[in-house]
Amino acid sequence: MTRLGLRARVTAGFAVGALLLAASMALFSYDLTRRSLLEERERTALRAAYFDAAVVRTGLETDAPDVVEILRSLDTGSIRRPLLHREDRWYARTAETGPGAIPVEMRHLVRSGTPAVQRVRVNGQPVLLVGVPLSDTTSYYELTSLREVEQTFQVVALTLTAVAIMIAGSGAALGWYATRRSVRPLTAVADAAEKIAAGDFSTRLDPTTDPDLTRLSSSFNHMVDQLVQRIERDRRFAADVSHELRSPLQTLAAAASVLSRRREQHDERTATAAGLVADEIARFQRLVDDLIQLARTEQPAQRQPVDVAALARDACRTRALPDSLVHIDATTPRTWSVDRRRVEQILLNLLDNAARYGRGPVAVRLSTRGADTGVLEVDDQGPGVPAADRELIFGRFVRGRAAHDRADSDGTGLGLALVAQHAAAHGGRAGVTDRPGGGARFWVELPGRRP
Repeated sequence: MTRLGLRARVTAGFAVGALLLAASMALFSYDLTRRSLLEERERTALRAAYFDAAVVRTGLETDAPDVVEILRSLDTGSIRRPLLHREDRWYARTAETGPGAIPVEMRHLVRSGTPAVQRVRVNGQPVLLVGVPLSDTTSYYELTSLREVEQTFQVVALTLTAVAIMIAGSGAALGWYATRRSVRPLTAVADAAEKIAAGDFSTRLDPTTDPDLTRLSSSFNHMVDQLVQRIERDRRFAADVSHELRSPLQTLAAAASVLSRRREQHDERTATAAGLVADEIARFQRLVDDLIQLARTEQPAQRQPVDVAALARDACRTRALPDSLVHIDATTPRTWSVDRRRVEQILLNLLDNAARYGRGPVAVRLSTRGADTGVLEVDDQGPGVPAADRELIFGRFVRGRAAHDRADSDGTGLGLALVAQHAAAHGGRAGVTDRPGGGARFWVELPGRRP
């Protein structure tokens, strides 16, 4: 039971509870019905047996009585059979009824003058046996068939069993329905959490849906509000710091440019130091620009119709690459409904990543997946990305093994994180797989491509 889900456990609990209750009521009803029918049949059989015994006693008081004719004169119907024991002889109306049906203990008891009643089975059939002493040498017995009563018991047992099974099924259905109704608020919480994780921070729970869950809804909404405020504070802090760093960096970059242009006028050590300063300042500027871009990714995507094929060719030309790298399927529309600035940044970052760590891009592919999802793919001819790093490299300030192997790498560790953030802003995702023939294939899914 512990391995089953909550809904399955509650449903099973309702079913077992309903089955136990129905079984208890069925057993009680069966026992009560059985006792009532048996007691009623015994009372009827006793009255009929004593009446028939009185008729037989009256007939035996005549001179030279014909015992068989006296027994045949009894109105016993089809369910009662008379049997008379007189002076060590047995008399019956038919040959089917013999003294073997009478237990020895009952014979002695009736012969001693005590009436007796006993339920026995004769030829496999239930029979109620009544013994009435008529005199010291005469005993009257009457066998009443209980076959109809036993058949009634079987019908009642089958009926009560069917009712118990139906009640257990109804209990399971009730448990399933009740669990579904009870778990629905948890499903709403899970759906809201998934939307928030996907970047939709406007998602909230309705606190008026269920009065018993008002506290849960209010606490969840308050938690989301606090999370949004903290994210917004962090975003503003990163944006403010990045903007504040731009001015001094521009001044340092201008000074470093002057030093670089006058490198020939300095000695070798000073020229080397000036070159290192200029390189680090340039890297610092790229880091600040990436931080500003990262702060902007928290804003929702501004979708508009964009010719993605032309945008991809422009991105290739911007990076001094031939626009013949861009391939688009014949069935793929050129115009997608996307955020132009974000998609352009995705293309530029993937091209830069391929140039730095993948020995250069070899193809930019545009295709569709499903009815309404556009896919961007950038292939390179590098060593590929190990399976263990394929999710990590899309984190912030994380670089793959290829970047660590390059001593001259000047990456910031934010390029692929920006790609993932821009994809998430569209409701999509980013990833990487092996390219057929060697290398890596970075892909980005952008749902809602139709303008």
